[in-house]
Amino acid sequence: MTKVRGITSVVSQLRKERSSLEVELKRVDAALSVLGKLNGRSSQPKRTLSAAARRKIAAAQRARWARVKAAAKKAA
Repeated sequence: MTKVRGITSVVSQLRKERSSLEVELKRVDAALSVLGKLNGRSSQPKRTLSAAARRKIAAAQRARWARVKAAAKKAA
């Protein structure tokens, strides 16, 4: 009977420890959430491209795709 009481005591202690760890994990999750939101903000302003720069990039990409398609057509 002593072994059963000992095991019951150990199980009880483990359940208490599990509960306290769950509370601690919730605190850590909350802290990570706050830090994650802060990390997303940058001290530098977000860079934006001008319309002219976007047009140049788009034109360059179209030229690249044209070269790829031309090379594929020659290979076929």
